[in-house]
Amino acid sequence: MAAAAAATTKRQGGFRTMPFILANDFCDRLASVGFTSNLITYLTLQMHLPLVQASNIITNYNGTANLAPLVGGLIADSFAGRFWTITFGSLVYQLGMVCLTLSAALPSLHPPPCAKHAADCQRASSYQISVLYLSLLCTSIGTGGTRPCTMAFGADQLELNAHSHRGAKQLKWSFFNLYFFAVELAKLAAVTAVVYVQENVGWGWGLGVPTIAMLAAVIAFVSGYSLYVRMPPGGSPLVRLAQVATAAFKKRKAVVPDTSLLYQDKELDAGISTTGRLLHTDQLKFFDKAAIVTDGDVLPSGQPNLWRLSTVHRVEELKSIIRILPICAAGIILVTSSSHNHSFAIQQARTMDRDITPSFKIPPASMLIFTNLAMMLTLAFYDRVLVRVLRRFTGRPNGITHLQRTGVGLTIAMISNAVAAVVERRRRSVAAASGLLDSPKATLPMSVFWLVPQFTIHGIANAFMDVGRMEFLYDQAPESMRSTAAALYWLTFSIGSYLGTLLVTIVHAKTRRSGQWLPDNLNQGKLDNYYWLVVALEVVNLIYFFVCVKYYTFKPLETVGGEEEVELYHGNGNGTDDAKKHGRSFK
Repeated sequence: MAAAAAATTKRQGGFRTMPFILANDFCDRLASVGFTSNLITYLTLQMHLPLVQASNIITNYNGTANLAPLVGGLIADSFAGRFWTITFGSLVYQLGMVCLTLSAALPSLHPPPCAKHAADCQRASSYQISVLYLSLLCTSIGTGGTRPCTMAFGADQLELNAHSHRGAKQLKWSFFNLYFFAVELAKLAAVTAVVYVQENVGWGWGLGVPTIAMLAAVIAFVSGYSLYVRMPPGGSPLVRLAQVATAAFKKRKAVVPDTSLLYQDKELDAGISTTGRLLHTDQLKFFDKAAIVTDGDVLPSGQPNLWRLSTVHRVEELKSIIRILPICAAGIILVTSSSHNHSFAIQQARTMDRDITPSFKIPPASMLIFTNLAMMLTLAFYDRVLVRVLRRFTGRPNGITHLQRTGVGLTIAMISNAVAAVVERRRRSVAAASGLLDSPKATLPMSVFWLVPQFTIHGIANAFMDVGRMEFLYDQAPESMRSTAAALYWLTFSIGSYLGTLLVTIVHAKTRRSGQWLPDNLNQGKLDNYYWLVVALEVVNLIYFFVCVKYYTFKPLETVGGEEEVELYHGNGNGTDDAKKHGRSFK
């Protein structure tokens, strides 16, 4: 039976599954980016909403869309598994895209176009806004199924071989670079082809194309069903974490004995530790009390009462999640600081000279192409060149650790916003010199390509920090909680987006009397001051990140290589592990 299962696993997984998984994610991102990248234009020019309200709708939508993966990740890890969670999420997302396309295509679901010389346009009615919100809600729920699971599901296809072959392990970490490269390729197609259709053909087709792409995503993913390694869910991770916390609280007055006396149970942990159990660490010792064996901890059936007694592995699962959280929190300000790239920066581009040829203007949202190109080129350079160079100096297969990679990205992102502030001051001075401060729809005699540096630098930063953070979470999360850990990545986007809404709202309210920073007419605003405020927040955030890294402890992992031999693996955040021999096996 075991031999048959092993043979089946051997026939499944591997890089041959990547076309199905990456094709699904490619079409998914083409659909999502295809409408979110230009959503500010749709809301302001088609739905006729004020700039600040439109910006807040976008950040609130992003917040909801990135909060849903936390629920999706828990569902996947608890009972549904990653495959079925991705499939369900994709179908719900498809429903949202259909509704959004109908909202743009049917005249009754959006306000009429503005009169040619009208000062005020008819805003969208409450009913039309409700249909829009329903569409966005469906896409948000859909992302809850796809985002926390797709990358982890792809890495699962390489996970088993990675623990037995060093080359396969390096291949697994290259997968993360490949995954983000495919994501950026989809974004590139979205901000060029899809945005062009929206601006020049119409919003019905502009949203219809991503909808068709999403349908292709579902078909591509489901068609590879027989090839996938589908790791069974290990039960609700939240229940296990709650059991550990409850058991530790009940024994809060107990004295922790020698660590060798703490409770271990290989059979109990077998389903949640297929690649090895977590070993005891000296941090957060209060939770060790959950593994102290006392009277009344065993049920009449002989099984432990998990609300009173937990294994060391389960205690370390909780410790691992707690240690991860402060590092995750550093990504919140990062998201807040970049949220303006899909709103204010695009509105800046709309005021500038966008002529490429006498008959073609680059769509404002297509400026995001420079972020996507920069990230793709940086990922390729990092994986093919920089890693090999750094490996000679550090001896690490991935060149630098996940946390070092993230720190580099945070620093570069700060530079991006500083450049944005300088360019905006220049743009506003051109508007003043041209006598166009009161003409928000006029084209300034300043090329839109002045915005290229800030978009490009931001793309370079993403190549470091986004991949570094996701690698870190996958590497350091407990094996049975990787979908949940991936959801933490998206949770930072959610909180950061909501914080972006709060920041814009506060700035808009506090500067209303003393000269608005963020009016509908950016020529009369002080958007550069907003950018400098964001830079200040990033400086504080970078210091916080360095403090968290200094005190972080990487998880130790045990894998059994025989009946008497135990190998210790200490994840060090660089995609490899330092193996050490240990003299005894746990019973």
